[in-house]
Amino acid sequence: MKHRPRPPEQDDLLRPRLVDMIDPRHELVKLAALIDWDVFEREWAGFFLSGKGRPATPPRLVAGLLYLQHAYRLSDEAVVARWVENPYYQHFTGETFFQHKLPIDPSSLTRWRGRIGEEGVEWLLTQTIRAGQRSGAIDGDSLKRVAVDTTVTEKAIAHPTDARLYERARDQLVALAQEAGVELRQSYARLAPRLALQVGRYAHARQFKRMVKALKRLKGYTGRVMRDLRRQLDDIPEGGLRDRIIAKLALVSQLLHQQPKGSGKIYALHETQVDCISKGKARVRYEFGCKVSVATTLDEGFVVGMRSFAGNPYDGHTLGQALEQLEILADQRPDLAVVDRGYRGHGEEKTRVLISGTRRGLTPKLLADLRRRSAIEAEIGHMKTDGRLARCPLKGTIGDALFAVLCACRHNIRKILAHLRDWLAWMIAVVWGINAPDRRHRIVRAA
Repeated sequence: MKHRPRPPEQDDLLRPRLVDMIDPRHELVKLAALIDWDVFEREWAGFFLSGKGRPATPPRLVAGLLYLQHAYRLSDEAVVARWVENPYYQHFTGETFFQHKLPIDPSSLTRWRGRIGEEGVEWLLTQTIRAGQRSGAIDGDSLKRVAVDTTVTEKAIAHPTDARLYERARDQLVALAQEAGVELRQSYARLAPRLALQVGRYAHARQFKRMVKALKRLKGYTGRVMRDLRRQLDDIPEGGLRDRIIAKLALVSQLLHQQPKGSGKIYALHETQVDCISKGKARVRYEFGCKVSVATTLDEGFVVGMRSFAGNPYDGHTLGQALEQLEILADQRPDLAVVDRGYRGHGEEKTRVLISGTRRGLTPKLLADLRRRSAIEAEIGHMKTDGRLARCPLKGTIGDALFAVLCACRHNIRKILAHLRDWLAWMIAVVWGINAPDRRHRIVRAA
């Protein structure tokens, strides 16, 4: 059902208002005034098509919780629990009086993310860009000159080894058989876990012939359980459980028949669309996740575009979609985009693209912009180490897309808050500098 508007607050003489309890100079108070919250009321209304059921949570509450969650690196449970304790969080989400109960169940944030999708979270990023312009954190002309680069957001999965995948597949098939009441010939509940551990020990001791032999045997255990369950599939009645078993059998069959260097490999049974991306570094050779394109302003490092790409595409093929998203979010297409050498052969014609290493025929200003491109590496590093971009906990490719945009919102919010703190410190210094001589004069006269 369509979300309900926030009910008008009635004057209550016995309840103190939040504005009387908090400091109006606090960074969250200033940030709340910079964001146009009515946009979410209008734009998110289209995601509620049905007129039946309980009214949804106010959009400002959900938008504020998503902002706070990523700004302070909190989980769904932690941000809701801290909301009850923090009056500034409550003021940021639009409350008038201090509340003593949880605003929503933490699982509601999961359902909201699934409902609004990538288009809905892009409105969150758009409002951070406009708030940055209103606060002075970025200039209007900064959106015309951007730097674009790609990185990898790893998925929240264990390191994919064949032994672990075979053992997990066998264990899940046995669990489904027990749930359906199917009696297997043998479940290998004792032999398979021990053999999986032995595979790792052989690999550590560099006894690869023994490792391959044990791995082949473990693969045979999983295949026997799969075929045994498949033979008894007709005895399972129609329903959701039978459909789950059929889907799991198809997935395990694909796992057992995949080639070591084939395409479309499965690296996690619960995340089948994870890509293996070569990192090119000796410390970590591969990353398992998805490629993310990042676009920032050259001057301030403010994120103006963030998009995930499944399938590990070539960097040059992602540039057009990255600039298109930037044009949608910022209402203008950049005149200049600075990229690294991985974008050669991009084919972009609407925006001028400078590639690192190009110096012939460039003015001193363009050469300075080209040198400035490396600043985006530091911004990506901050988003990975200080933010949450290093590991995506959300499920599926849609989870990758939502998480990338929310991490961009977090980066922009932190920059706006830092700008507000610097501005407040500058104002205090100015006031102190004006009043300091008078204070010293009073102290000397009193002595």
